[in-house]
Amino acid sequence: MSALAPSIHSSGSTMTAPRLHATAFAPASIGNIGVGFDLLGHTLEGPGDHAEVTRIDEPVVRIAAITGDVDGASSLPLEAEKNTAGRALMELRERHGITHGFELRLRKGIALGSGLGGSAASCVAALVAANAVIDHPLSREQLYPLALIGEAVASGSIHGDNVAPMLFGGVVLATPTRAIRLAAPELFCAAVHPHFVLETRLARAALSAPYAIGEFVRQSEHLALFLTGLARGNRGLIAEGLADVLVEPRRAALIPGFAEVKAAALAHGALGASISGAGPTVFGWFEDRSHATAATQSMQAAFAQAGFASDALVSPINGPRAEVVA
Repeated sequence: MSALAPSIHSSGSTMTAPRLHATAFAPASIGNIGVGFDLLGHTLEGPGDHAEVTRIDEPVVRIAAITGDVDGASSLPLEAEKNTAGRALMELRERHGITHGFELRLRKGIALGSGLGGSAASCVAALVAANAVIDHPLSREQLYPLALIGEAVASGSIHGDNVAPMLFGGVVLATPTRAIRLAAPELFCAAVHPHFVLETRLARAALSAPYAIGEFVRQSEHLALFLTGLARGNRGLIAEGLADVLVEPRRAALIPGFAEVKAAALAHGALGASISGAGPTVFGWFEDRSHATAATQSMQAAFAQAGFASDALVSPINGPRAEVVA
C-alpha cells in the first residue's frame, strides 16, 4: 500500500471512512538532464504546484479553479480533458473503476513554459492528492502510467522525464513502461529561468529534421558514460557524459543568450550544463552548493545581457518527491 494511503483499517466490526479532501505538492524538475532526452530527470527543492482534491458523489472530474502568482496560470483550461491534471484524474477513474468523482483546485507555483515541469507538476500533485481520497490507494508505480497520459495533454507525446522524478524523487530513469530511481552522488544543480515562455510543442518541433547515425552514436556514448558515472559516483565520468549533441544544438537558438549562460556555468566549475526540458531554463551540475550559487549570479548576468531578467535556484540533485501536505 502507498505510504500516502488514507487511514483505512478494520478494528473489530468498524472501518475508518476514507478522507474526503487532500492537498498535495509536486516539486519542479529538470527534464532530460541534457544527455537523456525524454529518459532522465531529477527534482528540485523549492518551487512546485499544489493540487487540492475533494471526493464528490458526482461521477466526474471537475476543475473548480486554477490560481497562482505565475504568468499564464489563469489561461490554463478548466476542461478536465484538456488539462494535464484533469486528464490524469479521468484516467485514474476509468482504469481503476472508481465510481465517485473528484473536484480539483490547482495552485500554480511553476512558471508556464519554463522548462521546469509545470504541466507535469500539476498532473502529479493531482494524482497524489486523489490517491489519498480513494478507497484503495495505488502504489507510485501504478500512478506512473496515469501521469504519462496526463502529461501528454501538454507535450503531445508520452514521456516521463518530468513526472517520474516527481513521483519517486531524486534522479530517475523513465521509459514508457517503468520508472527507476537511480543512485546519484551528492551534487548540486543551479537552474536559471529567464522571464520568457518557450512552448514545449515549439521546442519539440525544432527536433523534427533527420539526424545522422554518428550523432546517435556519440549521444549513446555520452549517455553510457553519464549513467556509469552516476552508478559509481564518479564525477569525472558524469562530466564526460553530460554533453548533449542531439537536442541542445537544435534548441539553443530558441533561447537568447544560451551560449553565454552555459559558458558562465562551466566557468564556475560545472560538471556540465544544458537546457532543462524544453527550455528556456538553463541548468548546471556542481560538486558543491557554493560553486552552484556563485554560478547562478554569472548565469543571470548573461541572461541580462541578452535582455531578460531571470530567477535562479540551487538544489541538491537528489531532490524531493510529491507528497500530501494537508
